[in-house]
Amino acid sequence: MNAFEALGLNEQLVQSVTELGFETPTEIQTKAIPVLLSGTTDFIGLAQTGTGKTAAFGLPLLQLIDGTQRHPQALIVCPTRELCLQITNDIENFKKHNRNIYTEAVYGGASIMMQIRNLKRGVHIVVATPGRLIDLIERKAIDLQKVKYVVLDEADEMLNMGFRDDIDFVLKNTINRESTWLFSATMPPEVRAISKNYMETPKEVTVGKKNSGNANIDHQFFVVGAPHRYEALKRLIDFNPGMYGIIFTRTKADAQEISERLAKSGYEIEALHGDLSQQQRDKVMGRFRSKNLQLLIATDVAARGIDVDGITHVINFELPDDMEVYTHRSGRTGRAGKTGVCLSICHSREIYKIRSLERMINSQFHKVDVPSGKDVCRKQFFHFMDKLMQADVSHGDYETYMPDLMEKFANVSKEEVLQRVAALEFSHFLKYYENADDLNTRDRNDRRTERSGDMNGSRKERTNFNRGNSGYTRLFVNLGTKDGFYKASFLQFILDESNLNKEVLGKIDMREMNSWIEIDQAAAGKMIKAIDGKRYNNRTVRMNEADGGFKRPSDEGRGGEGRKRIYASKEKRSFR
Repeated sequence: MNAFEALGLNEQLVQSVTELGFETPTEIQTKAIPVLLSGTTDFIGLAQTGTGKTAAFGLPLLQLIDGTQRHPQALIVCPTRELCLQITNDIENFKKHNRNIYTEAVYGGASIMMQIRNLKRGVHIVVATPGRLIDLIERKAIDLQKVKYVVLDEADEMLNMGFRDDIDFVLKNTINRESTWLFSATMPPEVRAISKNYMETPKEVTVGKKNSGNANIDHQFFVVGAPHRYEALKRLIDFNPGMYGIIFTRTKADAQEISERLAKSGYEIEALHGDLSQQQRDKVMGRFRSKNLQLLIATDVAARGIDVDGITHVINFELPDDMEVYTHRSGRTGRAGKTGVCLSICHSREIYKIRSLERMINSQFHKVDVPSGKDVCRKQFFHFMDKLMQADVSHGDYETYMPDLMEKFANVSKEEVLQRVAALEFSHFLKYYENADDLNTRDRNDRRTERSGDMNGSRKERTNFNRGNSGYTRLFVNLGTKDGFYKASFLQFILDESNLNKEVLGKIDMREMNSWIEIDQAAAGKMIKAIDGKRYNNRTVRMNEADGGFKRPSDEGRGGEGRKRIYASKEKRSFR
């Protein structure tokens, strides 16, 4: 008997999964399918992304659906458009031998009128994102009164994205449901509250431990000084030439800035963040799925629901503030029995987070040194030589050219050929890394790094740049987010005004009323001269060295701007 047939699935479904190449059910499928086939048991499945959850609920749904009743009988709610489309596609594959069941994906960013027309034709299974589903309910374009089965997929992610009220609304409007199935990678209190409010004695199944990580993932962390995060990131990418991965940042400004810097250096990378239109997002994801991009850099919100096979590495440019988010990030790799690597770039003050994560996911993290410049060059060189030796020469009329090649290289030794190949292929790497610093070395200023709230209330790093840190000076300017700036536009403003190159800048710390800029000491005077005294939004811009005191121009007195500078001055002193 087929392993899937033994779980209770009918012949058509078993035939479909067999043709898809599935031979053995995953653990979550083995534990969930027999329970869900009853159709009357509320269910909680705790399992990491990529463990086969879609088949765990999709196959039982298809068997329970009555194809003769052309109305929504099952509702699957998920956090993002990408996951919505993925689930719909999987269900279409599962029902290959049962064409009498119709599904419809409803999500934002697509024509709502087209979705309404498809729903009116009659469908059995609706896969939806919360926002678009609520819109359809309020338009009375979808009838949930006859829905028997409600599936909440990636429940913890939906709650992290602020969909709690939407989930409540949906569950209150599916009053005739026979069972609710909740799938989640973690079990925070908010998810537990949903089960208590809307489920009756649910059967709970856990694959691995609650909030645990995938055992196939190697968790590594690197401790560097705060100003060296970008250089550490670049070096880690160069040290893993076969990498196909996702880089996570906290903010969309960081994602865009890092993407631009790496793209300018020749890396195949694009950013995914909330400022992209749906069309731009689809284009980026299409290029990444087809592996025309080596790297995708994304914020946590933008990356919700992304499910791409074969990701080898996940890199945390910064550790997330919410430790449970780490589980979602790292879960993008190490899927379907494959191994993966999750790399985290940390500061010494974040070691406590690493220890907390080890306890939370019950997995050991390995402290690894950032590779030296020579290590990177060596790794790149041998990767190239491996590709050279594995090159397929069976196709092509190479023999025609061999006499000319043999004549050309008659007086050249094998060693010289190899040297010339290395020079031709790796001159840029050798030049870039010949005097590369040891990024694992930290001076006293790095150890004095402090933690304070940024403009969004999250805890971010601030290094004391006022005391001679690596040739940088720290400047104060009385412009901030209240002036309508975000990081990218602020960066553009100061560079345009000063006519300086972005390479002279280090960390930029923006607050509501003012900002601090780390800049090469040799360029600090030019920036101050160019910007101090300028007018912006009908007020005078003041810029000076952060440890040189704050100027109080006589023409501004102690009014609104004076109060802002007093506030900023107090804030500045707190960093010393």
